[in-house]
Amino acid sequence: MTPPTSGRAARAPWRTPGAPAPTNAGRPAPAGVPAEPGIARIAVDLLGGDDAPAVVVDGALRAVRADPDLHLLLVGPAEAAGELIAALDPAQRARVAIRPVQAAVGMADHPSAARAHSTVRAAVTAVRDGAADALVSAGSTGATVTAAALGLGRWSDVRQPALVATLPAVAGPVVLLDVGGSLDPRPATLARHAMLGAAYAAVAHGVVEPRVGLLSVGTEAGKGDRLRRHADPLLAAEPLPCGGRYVGLVEGYDVSLGARADVVVTDGFTGNVLLKAIEGAYAMAGGPPAGGGAPRAAALLGVAGTVVVCHGAAGADDVASGIALAAHLWRRGAADLVCALLDAAADRIDRTTDTEVRTL
Repeated sequence: MTPPTSGRAARAPWRTPGAPAPTNAGRPAPAGVPAEPGIARIAVDLLGGDDAPAVVVDGALRAVRADPDLHLLLVGPAEAAGELIAALDPAQRARVAIRPVQAAVGMADHPSAARAHSTVRAAVTAVRDGAADALVSAGSTGATVTAAALGLGRWSDVRQPALVATLPAVAGPVVLLDVGGSLDPRPATLARHAMLGAAYAAVAHGVVEPRVGLLSVGTEAGKGDRLRRHADPLLAAEPLPCGGRYVGLVEGYDVSLGARADVVVTDGFTGNVLLKAIEGAYAMAGGPPAGGGAPRAAALLGVAGTVVVCHGAAGADDVASGIALAAHLWRRGAADLVCALLDAAADRIDRTTDTEVRTL
């Protein structure tokens, strides 16, 4: 196996986007408070998650108190939303609106259930109609992805949207995708997701010339299952945006170290298992790295809007961090920028192909 190598300059310890410094009392403020100014209107699915609506209400309450430029559209039962509003002072209350919806999509329901008048579908509709800038749900991943793809539409050349999580590694943030959107992708899908991941790392986290690796069981060429063996040469030939470069196969420890790759690409099944295994390791160690935040929120790339999916078992701080992530991505225009970078890369490929054809 190839040992880890260092390919980027050292960085300051990484924080979740906008995570605050500890308070004077020695306890951290709610994780995920955005650092950027600017109004962000976030639709929150109150009935998404294992412990909804109580945990979601608590997380939304923490988020709106922490960010004075945050506006929330609470999508769910009016009584649950009313509990949150009643706990706010008048100025904060003015930044919260309600869209009453009673139907929820259960974790065990088929993703097609999102087509009904459910909270997640209503939140997607709010974004589509301009009533909200982004949406957050801790509900069924399949239902959220389905509702977003149907309601917002997919980007051109992105057949399967990807869920992108950012993990706090030793050398800096590592972008991991897919973590649950595409459970059984084709090799070409992994190649496309490599482009998504490189662009996202540059836009959302300021990574210069992101290094992209393909997760496998070894770093030597030919390692892995059929999907990896076929995807490896495709990723090697894929021109990546933002000066990104493909570094080849990487292993599980590279996700935690971050020394070989800034972006790690895998299928949604393996990525989801790995993500939850890392969460379990954090729990055994007494919590995530200081200032890092648990990776319990993922951005959905490939749809025409800003969508954040939280872990179904998310706690109140996780929900607050997911809302902060959605606001962070909206304020940066991340979805539009990533889409534009992919289109520009496709144009370069087309021009190169035309030149090669003319020279034959």
